[in-house]
Amino acid sequence: MFYGAMVWDPWLIVSQIVCLQCLYYLALGLSMSLLVGTRVPRLTLLYFFDFATLTPRTPTGWCAIASFLLAAVAGAGFMLYVIERAKKCLDFAATLYIIHLFICIVYGGWPASVTWWVVNITGLAIMALLGEYLCIRRELKEIPISRLRASV
Repeated sequence: MFYGAMVWDPWLIVSQIVCLQCLYYLALGLSMSLLVGTRVPRLTLLYFFDFATLTPRTPTGWCAIASFLLAAVAGAGFMLYVIERAKKCLDFAATLYIIHLFICIVYGGWPASVTWWVVNITGLAIMALLGEYLCIRRELKEIPISRLRASV
């Protein structure tokens, strides 16, 4: 895709949102299974969508917090390949976390824990800023033209 031509393609945007959301939950599931799954007898959706599991009072809560932050870092890496544009990273990261908020509200009610809000806002900041940084680094790479000059 050419970077200069901005075409309004809602199907592309929706597919990028769905893809990024799925990859985020895949990364969250992998990190939860490694960090939280070893501490609990059964890993359920409770650890993904219930705000009460994100607590700094227990070692399992700290592992859940670390899982969410690791998934945010992985989400930034996914944005490098799915979104590809630095100026779109904040939009897609915010959309991902708003969808996550809605799923959490449907699953367990309004998140009343300050820890939940701090973890998710921090995750949003990590995903958006690191995603923008990675995309900017890719956009600013020099284009090798030595092969083009040799053929002329």
